[in-house]
Amino acid sequence: MCRSHHHEHCECPGFRMGRFLQPCLLLLLARRRAHGYELIEELQKLWFEGENLDPGLVYRTLRRLEEDGFVQSEWVTEGPGPAKRVYILTEDGKIALHSWAKYIETQIPRLQSFLAHYRGLEKESTK
Repeated sequence: MCRSHHHEHCECPGFRMGRFLQPCLLLLLARRRAHGYELIEELQKLWFEGENLDPGLVYRTLRRLEEDGFVQSEWVTEGPGPAKRVYILTEDGKIALHSWAKYIETQIPRLQSFLAHYRGLEKESTK
């Protein structure tokens, strides 16, 4: 159910957050190498708090980023517990992150304009 709209079949494009995972993962990996569980924890803390973030979606996105050459992974067997796959940002990943940041920056004025017009519509409907 769409939490914001309280009906079963929300068609809001904003609730398809899978695409936004890409720049978020790239940004986290630009800070430091990490394994999937650490990335999921950080995503939930920074950008997806209160969301039901699907770990499968995160791992599929990481796999796609790796196929595209934006991240690399390696198995780390040191330390306690089972081996962990650690993800590392590549040079192409840094370029992709920069492109995402520029794209997001250009979207901010459009989104603000949309919200301003929407708020104007709300004010008109309450008159």
